[in-house]
Amino acid sequence: MPKARVIKIISNHYTVFTEDGQRLDAVAMGKLRLKKSPVVGDWVIIENLSDKWGIQSIEPRFNELVRPLIANVDQAMIVMSLIQPDFSTTLLDRLIFLISYANIEPLIVVTKCDLLPMDDPIYKTIAEYQKAGYRVLFTGRGMSVDPIKEALKNKVTVLTGQSGAGKSSLINRIDGSFELITQEISKALGRGKHTTRHSELHYVAQGWVADTPGFSSLDFSMIDKDVFRWIIPDFKPVMGNCKFRNCMHQNEPGCAVKAAVEKNEISLIRYENYVECLKMIDEERKPL
Repeated sequence: MPKARVIKIISNHYTVFTEDGQRLDAVAMGKLRLKKSPVVGDWVIIENLSDKWGIQSIEPRFNELVRPLIANVDQAMIVMSLIQPDFSTTLLDRLIFLISYANIEPLIVVTKCDLLPMDDPIYKTIAEYQKAGYRVLFTGRGMSVDPIKEALKNKVTVLTGQSGAGKSSLINRIDGSFELITQEISKALGRGKHTTRHSELHYVAQGWVADTPGFSSLDFSMIDKDVFRWIIPDFKPVMGNCKFRNCMHQNEPGCAVKAAVEKNEISLIRYENYVECLKMIDEERKPL
């Protein structure tokens, strides 16, 4: 039986894309509905039942997100604006942390680079992400989108980031036939209003892209702190070097992470945002 990827779900009706390039409509079979349901991004086994295609089983997932509900994601493209709205390290770091916790690679795309000169101080802040090993791509009016196209090729990418940073405009520049709902930045609020209502995979630049509004909730209530302390990308070069195995990198003596921060080997801003997220995890878990 052929294998296909789920690219769209409406009620119990699924659109799947087969390994040989066919786009088919399918339904989940009864025995499958008694177990777990397919989500966008799932690889499924389908069978032709004369009058329809039926999903018989779901292949094992290598990762999955709850909000938004999507599976088997290779990378998250975090779109951040230099200006209008202003670049936010707090938002970016929280997105990086949530994405890394889900075992997804972050890819930072900075937009509106035509609006600020290269000697603006914000570029030094962005350079710290590059120094830490993050992939950072720059774009703006008149700038080539070829590096972004290459990054999307053969990948399943979730699209997230600041409202008003130009996610829809960016994708439309990459593929003119692809239309996300776009909206002007709200000048009164200084930020955009998100208009995407559901998760769906779209074929863009020889890869699959999903616009994922669910990340905007930045929910840390389900995060396990014992796992969280291990997944921060900036900390990985020194992980395992702390004096205590259960070190949370806060007030413990002999912490390798704090030592690296003091030596400017790890960004102080990233570390402070990590500590703030630990507080958020505790606060969001408090009973009402």
